[in-house]
Amino acid sequence: MDLDFERHSKRRKTKLEDDPQTTGMELLPREIAQDILSRLPITSLVKFKCVCRAWRAMALDPEVVNLYLSGSTQDTDPCAILHCDFPIRNNLYFVDFAAHDEEKEKVKRIRAPFSSMMPEFEVVGSCNGLLCLSDSLFNDSLYIYNPFTGIYKELPKSLQYPDQEVVSGFGFNPKTNEYKVIRIVYYRNGHGRYPRSRRIIYPLSQVQILTLGCPGWRSLGKVSYRLVRRASETLVNGRLHWVSRPCRNKPARRLVSFDLTDEQFREVPKPDCGGLNRCDYHLAVLRGCLSVAVYCNYGRLEIWVMKEYNVKGSWVKEYSIGAYMPKGLKQNVVRPLKIWKNASNGRAVRALCVLKNGEILLEYKNRALVSYDPKKGKFKDIDLQGTPKWFHTVVHVGSLNWIEAPSD
Repeated sequence: MDLDFERHSKRRKTKLEDDPQTTGMELLPREIAQDILSRLPITSLVKFKCVCRAWRAMALDPEVVNLYLSGSTQDTDPCAILHCDFPIRNNLYFVDFAAHDEEKEKVKRIRAPFSSMMPEFEVVGSCNGLLCLSDSLFNDSLYIYNPFTGIYKELPKSLQYPDQEVVSGFGFNPKTNEYKVIRIVYYRNGHGRYPRSRRIIYPLSQVQILTLGCPGWRSLGKVSYRLVRRASETLVNGRLHWVSRPCRNKPARRLVSFDLTDEQFREVPKPDCGGLNRCDYHLAVLRGCLSVAVYCNYGRLEIWVMKEYNVKGSWVKEYSIGAYMPKGLKQNVVRPLKIWKNASNGRAVRALCVLKNGEILLEYKNRALVSYDPKKGKFKDIDLQGTPKWFHTVVHVGSLNWIEAPSD
């Protein structure tokens, strides 16, 4: 079953118009109805919204949306958005881990309504049920998109350079109730040679930021850090996070944050694991805490969790996960090196999130999902019908949220 909002929009509109009768749901006290809706899996809430006009209005009530978001981040399992850009045209898939058993067993394809305008894209980030997607061909288009309502919005164009490298992020500032997109652009003028370097060096930089709802981008000047070119998937305490590249004046990697309130870069204390100076690591958010997962020798994965934000002494090695070979990796699948842009740069395992039952959701080599029980030390392959051969997983809180009030 696909989520195709273009295909079914007219059919649903007709049903809503032809079904004006009331149901028992409207007779419940508002607080009870809101509490019921806030506990539904997102796939059930989408179906509920399509029954009739009255139910649609209840599902899109801002209080219900806010209550749903606050409950989804604490009490229920998230969705997993699978981004596949192989072989050519990009596709999005999802699985709702909070759904009933029969819904969990299938990966569903999301048919984005703007796919013809932006056939290849990257996922900049996920926040409060919204995805931020950028054009991976020309780097000039950005969209905010809710995959469970089909609503999307193209953002204003930003300043582009002929020869550039972009590090991006997307997040929500609860203090000002604003969504922001940040683009850290590294660029160079001309085509000078750098014979001693194996990679292209971009000596100049510019930080561009867009507050959703504002007409254009603002420039914050240059940045002194050389950040690793990965979209930030770690929004904690109102800050986006990246790891810096080692350079001549700053040889050690640093954990760098960007505060969405005062729009300043700051360093965050690193754990004493030594792993950030190697290539096989990644940042994650586990139970709301900033975490660092380090891929060690013999296939072991160590996960360090910062229990109290910005306090170095609060870093704890929470998990140590041994080597494991999922069944899906035993199949001999040719890796599309020149096409597949979501390759994990050598990272064999990615820690995604902690599920409601305490198990850790892991992604193996962009090909398999596995849950790990830290109490029993056991792995479980997550075999889902319709899973693409290659994918990059984004943890996503499904919601009917939107940056503006939805219209009927």
